[in-house]
Amino acid sequence: MYRVASPSEYLVITGAGIDDIKLAKKGWILPGQSYIIFDMSPVNYTFEVQAMSIEKLPFMLPAVFTIGPRIDDMPSLHKYAKLISLHDKLSSHVKELVQGIIEGETRVLSASMTMEEVFKGTKEFKQEVFEKVQLELNQFGLLIYNANVKQLVDVPGHEYFSYLGQKTQMEAANQAKVDVAEARKKGKIGSKEREGLTLQNAAKIDAETKIYATKRAGEGMMAEIKVKAEVKVYENVREAEVAKANAELAKKKAGWGKEAHVAEVEAMKAVALRDAELQTEVERMNALTRTEKLKAEFLSKASVEYETKVQEANWELYNKQKAAEAILYLREKEAEAQKAIAEAELYACQQVADGEFYAKKKEAEGLMALGQAQGAYLRNLWDAAGGNYAAMRDFMMINGSIFQEIAKINADAVCGLQPKISIWTNGGGEGGRNGAMKDVAGVYKMLPPLFKTVHEQTGMLPPACMGTLPNSGSNN
Repeated sequence: MYRVASPSEYLVITGAGIDDIKLAKKGWILPGQSYIIFDMSPVNYTFEVQAMSIEKLPFMLPAVFTIGPRIDDMPSLHKYAKLISLHDKLSSHVKELVQGIIEGETRVLSASMTMEEVFKGTKEFKQEVFEKVQLELNQFGLLIYNANVKQLVDVPGHEYFSYLGQKTQMEAANQAKVDVAEARKKGKIGSKEREGLTLQNAAKIDAETKIYATKRAGEGMMAEIKVKAEVKVYENVREAEVAKANAELAKKKAGWGKEAHVAEVEAMKAVALRDAELQTEVERMNALTRTEKLKAEFLSKASVEYETKVQEANWELYNKQKAAEAILYLREKEAEAQKAIAEAELYACQQVADGEFYAKKKEAEGLMALGQAQGAYLRNLWDAAGGNYAAMRDFMMINGSIFQEIAKINADAVCGLQPKISIWTNGGGEGGRNGAMKDVAGVYKMLPPLFKTVHEQTGMLPPACMGTLPNSGSNN
């Protein structure tokens, strides 16, 4: 069988192929399966809960709870379906279950509060009951949609609220009597104060009235004088405006008369001009008539001569046009050839320029790549040398063979000089005999080799007073 639940209902299916229960809005009921339909709409439960405060004062709490399944939570619906699987939601079983939870939580809560707290904090008391009851109903998948706690009522034999109301009433009556007496006292005192203030204010008002009347009279006179002056000024202004309007009217009348006279003169001239035009038209028509007559007489002869001349002129013009077209064709072809040559040369120049530009671009890219590589190389050297500039410089000079180049350049510089080098001593290694005379003898021994060295390198001879050069075979 195929079953469909209404919008506010659910199918609860159990049996073959289903482990627990299955909730659905519609479905097939297979053999070995059973189903029930339950309504999800909430139900109103009305209770009169009898509770007791912390002072052991009993009271009645009328309440109306609107309770139904939690439709937005599938596990809660499963709990509710199991609850009513054997009982209808309007049955006494479900009602007693809900009533027991509500009465139990209400009694527990009221037992921890005084009667004054319960009475004055009805809103808070209601919220506490709502939360505690909802916590217990969650295990059955039920939700409190609305809770309305009515006015607290006395239990028969315990008229706490009745006595509390009488107390409040008597306090209100006594306060009303006090308020009436206070009002009478204030009335008598206020009456006397009002009479005195009335006399004072009357005198004050009379004085202020006289001052105000005098002031208003003066202001009235000033206003009257001011109004008369303004009226006079206005009359003068209006008279000036009237005079100005009259002058403008006279000007306009003169202009209109002038325009009328000009219009009459123009009309007369127009008539004369039209007469002249008509006379001219008559003369022109007469001339045309005579011209047509003359044309009729000489037309045939002139036509023949004209046609002949026209044909000759057309032939000459045709020949000249053909020659000009030929020349123009040749010039156009030459111009096209020159244009093609110029375009070819321009294309060649563009290709050469593009090639040079591409070469320069690649060269620049190579320089940039080389610079980047050298920068990376220098950074690596700097990191390897630990930031020691002298070590990095020496490594780069050795790696670049700078020292070898310097030695080679110095060798090449002194290669062509062919210097003559003489090494000589003054025999100072023999000891310190004869004291100061030894030093003098050493100086004299040093002079001949010195003169010989100067002569060999510069070609200069020493003066005769200084001595002569030693022979080449001498040891001195």
